Amino acid sequence: MVWKVIGALLLLWLAISVAGFVIKGLFWLAVIGGVLFVATAALGWARERKQLHR
Repeated sequence: MVWKVIGALLLLWLAISVAGFVIKGLFWLAVIGGVLFVATAALGWARERKQLHR
C-alpha cells in the first residue's frame, strides 16, 4: 500500500516538474516538483532500507 502511494506521488511530482518546464513562466513549479520528487524518492528508499535491516 505504501509503495502505491509513493509511486503515485512520484508520478505527480514528475508531471508537475514537466508542466513547469513546458509552460514558460512557471519555472518555480518545476523546481518545487523536482524537490518534492527527490524528497519522495528518498523517503521510499529510506523505508525500504529500514525494512531490509529488520
